Amino acid sequence: MKRFYKKVEVRELEAGRFEVLLDDCPIKTPAKLLLTLPNAGLSQAIAVEWEVQEETINPSTMPLMRYTATALDRVATQRQAVIDEIAAFGASDLFCQRADSPQDLVTRQSAAWQPLLDWADEMFQAKLIVTTGIMPVDQPPDAVAALRAVVAGCDDMTLAGLHGITSITGSLIIGLAVLDGRLDAEDAWELSQLDETFQVEQWGEDEEATARRVNLRTAVLDAARFLALIN
Repeated sequence: MKRFYKKVEVRELEAGRFEVLLDDCPIKTPAKLLLTLPNAGLSQAIAVEWEVQEETINPSTMPLMRYTATALDRVATQRQAVIDEIAAFGASDLFCQRADSPQDLVTRQSAAWQPLLDWADEMFQAKLIVTTGIMPVDQPPDAVAALRAVVAGCDDMTLAGLHGITSITGSLIIGLAVLDGRLDAEDAWELSQLDETFQVEQWGEDEEATARRVNLRTAVLDAARFLALIN
């Protein structure tokens, strides 16, 4: 789509809500809903995404706009399905699936991941079980239910960002830790890539794998930034 506007600005509405205007016209989502925003920070950031577009609008460079539209168009209308998708990671979290060798990797996983599992147990009363090998372990139902309750308590905007970071990293614990402010975006990315980083150290990495990791890192940073802007 070619850029069709010249001016981008933010307008404050009633009750502390905001909207972004393109040539004085409010932006709408793909489902034709008005893009109403919860605070000035997110509004200004989305306005910048529109402002920096050149002759052709590139949606892939507008992650904040995408997450906001997802919250309004999808999460609001399919809230329980989104909660189910996010909460499912609590039953198969990345942090619970450990290597049994080599010892260096075993040690790294335990040192990096276990403190966050302990935090989740203390914070949410959700004690998850760690296993080794390729087969997942059945997690305690009360722990899974506790994590689901945390997810279900999030508003639609938060669910959109949490879905993004959880599905990218494969870890609900990472998503909740970022949301809580316990992890920053870079730490979240590095923890999610611990196994891959170990393999790269041992065997190297080809260009395709490098490009994939760069794209995934960007996606994690985008999701974390969205969560920071709405909370």
